[in-house]
Amino acid sequence: MGIYSDRVVPRLVNVMCGAKLAEPLRQRVCEGLQGDVVEIGFGSGHNVRHYPATLTGVTAVEPSDVAWRLATDRLAEARVPVLRSGLDGQALPFEDQIFDSALSTWTLCTIPDAVAALRELKRVLKPGGSFHFVEHGLAPDEPVRRWQRRLEPVQRRVAGGCHLTRPIADLITTAGFTITDLDVFYQPGAPKFLGALTLGTANTPGAASPTDPH
Repeated sequence: MGIYSDRVVPRLVNVMCGAKLAEPLRQRVCEGLQGDVVEIGFGSGHNVRHYPATLTGVTAVEPSDVAWRLATDRLAEARVPVLRSGLDGQALPFEDQIFDSALSTWTLCTIPDAVAALRELKRVLKPGGSFHFVEHGLAPDEPVRRWQRRLEPVQRRVAGGCHLTRPIADLITTAGFTITDLDVFYQPGAPKFLGALTLGTANTPGAASPTDPH
């Protein structure tokens, strides 16, 4: 990690992810979160204002100290307790099956091994726990995909390893989640190569019923 990645990229992400056009999407993806929540890629806290006030608390996984400092004012206004705990979404420092819900917003594009991170979320969620996500990734249309493939090397260099071509829904199901709600669309006001979004919820396998012999 160099000075650009450590100090510049978190500030760029703070500005880009703070765009007003993202606010309705943040509100939408946070609806239905319950109980104890783990959020990977907390960033500078742009989701905080959208957390349901009924949550027990949020455990924030964020590797960047700069991003965490940028979140100070938002954290001060949080309606629920938020604790930073964990730096790497690919190796969460939590016991199995302790969270009710998980949240990821524009995060899976930069994690080196996205499936490993998703499997970690599945591990720490309770049976039947819900995963709420909005991510940009591989576009639904081939002409846009061609542009994504051309631009991805530049995007990865300037945006902290951000990938444009990850198939978000496929990654989630590969990790063992069952997708229960899915919306794939282009974000209004954003370039299509960057604004191909996948928003939805997924669940871990539910608890066995009392009559199930297993």
